[in-house]
Amino acid sequence: MLDRRQFLQVAAATAVLTGASGAFSKVAAKQTLSQDDLLDFKATGQVTLLNFTDCHAQLKPIYFREPSVNLGVGDAYGLPPHVTGKDMLAMFDLPISSPEAYALSSEDFTALAKTYGRIGGLDRMTTLINAIRAERPNNTLLLDGGDTWQGSYTALKTDGADMVEVMNALGVDAMTAHWEFTYGTDRVNELKDMLDFPFLAGNVFDTEWEEEVFESTSYFERGGVKIAVIGQAFPYTPVANPRYMIPEWSFGIREKLVQKRVDAAKESGAKLIVLLSHNGFDVDRKLASRVKGIDVILTGHTHDALPTAIKVNKTLMVASGSHGKFLARLDLDVKPDGGIKDFEFKLMPIFSDVITPDAKMAALIDKIRAPHEDVLNTVLGTTDSLLYRRGNFNGTFDDLICSALIQERDSEISLSPGFRWGSSLIPGQEITKEHVFNQTAITYPNAYRSNMTGKLIKDILEDVADNLFNPDPYYQQGGDMVRVGGMAYSIDIHKPIGQRITDMTVLRTGKRVDPSAEYVVSGWASVNEGTEGPPVYDLVSKYIQDKKVVTVPENNNIKIKAG
Repeated sequence: MLDRRQFLQVAAATAVLTGASGAFSKVAAKQTLSQDDLLDFKATGQVTLLNFTDCHAQLKPIYFREPSVNLGVGDAYGLPPHVTGKDMLAMFDLPISSPEAYALSSEDFTALAKTYGRIGGLDRMTTLINAIRAERPNNTLLLDGGDTWQGSYTALKTDGADMVEVMNALGVDAMTAHWEFTYGTDRVNELKDMLDFPFLAGNVFDTEWEEEVFESTSYFERGGVKIAVIGQAFPYTPVANPRYMIPEWSFGIREKLVQKRVDAAKESGAKLIVLLSHNGFDVDRKLASRVKGIDVILTGHTHDALPTAIKVNKTLMVASGSHGKFLARLDLDVKPDGGIKDFEFKLMPIFSDVITPDAKMAALIDKIRAPHEDVLNTVLGTTDSLLYRRGNFNGTFDDLICSALIQERDSEISLSPGFRWGSSLIPGQEITKEHVFNQTAITYPNAYRSNMTGKLIKDILEDVADNLFNPDPYYQQGGDMVRVGGMAYSIDIHKPIGQRITDMTVLRTGKRVDPSAEYVVSGWASVNEGTEGPPVYDLVSKYIQDKKVVTVPENNNIKIKAG
C-alpha cells in the first residue's frame, strides 16, 4: 500500500489543517494521494500475482466499513485478521486518520469517508491492472477468488451474466466460487461455458459417480516459471446455501485431495504452487500448516483485508478484502528448483476519487446498468445513521432489516442471516433501491413468518454460533452471527455448543424466552425449498419509504463474553 513517506505526508497535512481532530478536506486528500502513489511498487522476481476476491458484483464505487468486531477463537485468538480498530492499526503500525486507516479499519469511518470518498469501482481496478500489466507484460497473473456473480441488482436480474461479461473484459486468468452456486446447477454450467478463463473448483464432486465436476488445476507460464493454480470452492456451500439448488454436487475441504493436487502439480514440473481458495482465512491457515508444498494461498470468503502477507510455515497467505475495495499485488522471486526465494507485497486500496476510470470498462458498466437505471436510482429515503453490515454480531443495516421484518411481517422476533456482503451508507446519504439490493440480492429472498418455540430459537443461535466460534477452523463456515431483532441475549464464545447462548429476553415484554412457548418469528434467506413470503428487498424498500428518514440506534441487546 502507501509507503512510509506518503503516510507521513498525510499525517503532516492532517496536523496542519485540523490539529488532532482527524479528517481533512477532500481537496487536500486528492493533493496528497495519487494514482501513481497507489501503483508505486518495488518489482521483484519473475512472477506478479494480482488478486481480488468477494467483489459481490459491485461494479461502481461504494462505501464499505470494515468490522469493529472480528473475534478469533482457539489458536486464532488475537491473531490477524481477528484484530480490529485501533488494535489493528497499532499491530501494523498504521497512522490514525491515514488513507490506510480508512481502508483497513472502522476507526472514525464517517469522517474519513467524507475525506477519502468512495472505494472500488471495477473501471478503476481495471486502470490499476492495466498499468501493472504494462509494467510486467509477461509476468502477471490475475486471479479471482470467487463470490463475483452475486450481490447486486444487475447480477440478480441477469443471473450473473453481467459479471461474466465484466470479468472476461478484465482479462481474469482463473477463478473459483461460492455464491455463484446459488444460481443453480444449470445456470452455473451455462455461465462457466461463457467464461474466457478456467472455473477452478477441484473439491466439487458429482454425488452419484464421485467424479470431479470442474477442473481442479490450471497451468500458466509467467517469467519463465511454470505456475500451477489449484481452485478450492467454498467447502460448506450445500450447508450455508440451499442444497436443492445443487442437489447432485458434494463439496468439502478434502485436505488429502488438496495434498494430492499439490504433489501432482510438482510432478508436472510446476515451480510455483498457488491455491486459489474460498475456504476462509482460518480454514486456510490450518490447511497451510498441514498440506506441504503450497507456496501461496490467495484466501477468500471471510472478507478479511490484511496489509501484509502472512507466513504459515513456507506458505504465504494473502487476504485481499472484498467488494472490489482492494487489489492485491504479490511479486515473487521463484527459485530454479521451485519455492519462493523473495517476495514483495502490496494491498492497494481502490480510492475511486484519485484513479482515472478505464474508458472501455466504464462504457461496459454503463451499458450493463442502463436498462436498470430507473430502479437503481429510485430514492427510498435518507439515513441519519451510519449503515453497515460487517461485524460478528450485528450491523446497523442488519438492524434496519430486522426492524423491517418485525413491522412488515407482524412478528415478535426477527432473524436475518449473518451475511458479510453489502455496501455501507454514511449519515445524510440517500438510500436507493440499489443500496437495498446490495444487502439482499439473492435467489431465495422470501421473507417467512412462522411460529417457533423458544427452544428452537436457541438451537438456531447455538448452531450458527458454533459455525462461527468452533475452535477447530475446519468446522467454521466463515459467516457472522445471525442477526436478531426484538430479542436480547448473552453469548460466551468460548463455551461448547449448547452452552454459548443465555439470557434470551423478548424486548417487547421484557420477559425471558420460555423454551416451551411459541413466538411469531420472521426472517429471510431460508435454505428450505418452498419457503413462502414476499421478497425481502420489496419488504425493506417499503419500510424505508414509509419511514422516509432512517435512524438506527446503537444495539446494546447482545452481551458478549470474549476474553
